[in-house]
Order: sequence, then C-alpha cells, then structure tokens
Amino acid sequence: MERPSLLAPLCRPQNVAPADGRYRVSDDLTCVDDLVSGKVGCFLYHGDCRELLDALPDESIHLIVTSPPYNIGKKYERKRDLDEYLRLQEDVITRCFRVLHKKGSICWQVGNHIVGPSQILPLDIPLHRMFSSLGMQMRNRIVWRFEHGLHCQHRFSGRYEVIAWYTKSDAYQFDVDPIRVRQKYPGKKYFKGPKAGKYSCNPLGKNPGDVWNIPNVKHNHREKTIHPCQFPIELVERLVLSTTRPGQIVLDPFAGVSSSLCAALLNGRKGCGAELVKEYVDVSRTRIEQALQGCLPVRPRTQPIYEPNGEIVARVPEEWENPMPLWK
Repeated sequence: MERPSLLAPLCRPQNVAPADGRYRVSDDLTCVDDLVSGKVGCFLYHGDCRELLDALPDESIHLIVTSPPYNIGKKYERKRDLDEYLRLQEDVITRCFRVLHKKGSICWQVGNHIVGPSQILPLDIPLHRMFSSLGMQMRNRIVWRFEHGLHCQHRFSGRYEVIAWYTKSDAYQFDVDPIRVRQKYPGKKYFKGPKAGKYSCNPLGKNPGDVWNIPNVKHNHREKTIHPCQFPIELVERLVLSTTRPGQIVLDPFAGVSSSLCAALLNGRKGCGAELVKEYVDVSRTRIEQALQGCLPVRPRTQPIYEPNGEIVARVPEEWENPMPLWK
C-alpha cells in the first residue's frame, strides 16, 4: 500500500473496528476465548489483572502497554510498603512475559515513587532488573515530556515520565513509518556528492526519537474523564502503530479508563485489559463504544502543541515591579 507523503497534510489513520465492532465488558473470563478467536474485537475484564493474564494463552499478545500505579497513594491504589509493591509488580510482569508473543513488546510507562517528603525513586530503575531477569531486551527508554503538573517547593517540578520498551527476542516487530513526524527542514538538499541537489530527508518524515513532547490529560483536554492520571491516546498510538499490525491484540493489565484499548481499536487492532475500579469500568464501556463508532473525543496525533499568541494571561503583568529578567 502506498504511504502518504509528508508534503501532504497529515491525518489520523482510517478508523477500523475489528470483529464488526463487537466487544465484552465483563467479570466472566470465558470472554477471553472470544477475543483470541476473533469473535469480539475488545474485552475488558472487571477484576484483577493477574486473573486475566492467567486465562490468556501463551504468546497470544503482541503488545503489552500500561501505566501501573506508582504507589503514591492515589485514590485508585492502596499504598504499600515499597518492597511489597515491587513484588506485586514483578508478579504481574512475570505473567505478562508468558502471554507475550515471541515477536512482541512490553511498554511499561512509569514515573517516580515518592520516598519521604522530597526524595524520589524513578520506578524504571528497580523494574529494569525484573525485565532483564526474564531475558527481555530494552530497546528504548522513552522520555515522555509534558508541560503541566504539580508544582514542587523543595525540588524541581516533575515534567516527564518514562516508557521502558522491552522485547522478548531480537525478532521483534517494529515499523517507524506510521509514526514519523515532520522534519524541521523538509526541503533540505544534499549540497555535494552523488546525491547533490536531491532532497536529503525521508519524504515520510523523520523518526520521532526517544523524547516525546505530548500534552498530558488535564482538565481542559478533550479526552479528560474522571480518572486523575489518564493516558493520552496519542502516546499509546505511537506504540501501537510502530510495534503491532492490524488484527493483533494490545493488552493493558492496568486499564484505567481504557485509553490503551481505545488506541488499539482506533487503529484496527484488538484491545484487552483489566480494571478493578467499577467507576472506571463504566467510563471504559462508553469510551470503547465511542471508539468503535468513530466518535471518541481524541486529540489528533498531528495537532501542534498550543503556543500562546498575545493573550492577556500570557503577558507579564505591568504592575509587577521586578519581573525576572528572562521573562522580558
């Protein structure tokens, strides 16, 4: 299939609803068979992810992408002793490894665990040992950068999190073309050598690299739901499009309001996940239906990040007598 040139306007891939738009949201694990066989295109289990993982066949999942609780006391998690929390994570990761296809990927998105009043522990550091002990290979440590969040008083405010991407083998699936981004100078040409005068850039765009500047989901984001720490669909889409093919299964063991499942469905993949909190399951049901109908509110992947342009609130107030010099 011919791929679009970046010289033309960029757009979202055409929405494809697998399995005729049929899905299951249930606490009945027999629905797993319908997902694997292709009778349904999406299954969200209302229950413990370990139960779902145990019900899935070996090597049936091509992408596992999730953002587990950070053990910082959010309302959807019970804060545990750090060692207990890490043992739970290792248990889930080990079960994920069994169901992961030999060409599959795990993308574990984490931030910082707070130790005491002002000390942090980047969770990808202790978790790396767990993935490595299973023989998994790290391909990238992707930095997700965003502009908004809590303001810290005793350290610099956190404005990034990490996606640790691991594969089960060297024979993993990866295609950067669907997620290429526009170059800064797409019209640049070779100035010497045998290619002199020809364009030096790939017409499909450039590799987005391992630092992704994607807005996080705050109160004015079009994807915002009741979940306090919601995945932006754009973030998951990059992983879905680059590491899976249409019809393959994307699994999120900590589904929340099912942004990962929706990202899979919007791009012709099958979605699977588990969630304990009933309120999030109820929201997920609506979002999955909207994704399958093509009417889910989503921030387009190609939408530029908003920059203020003369608004009053973006100006330094004149009554400030001594604004910081760099603001002038």
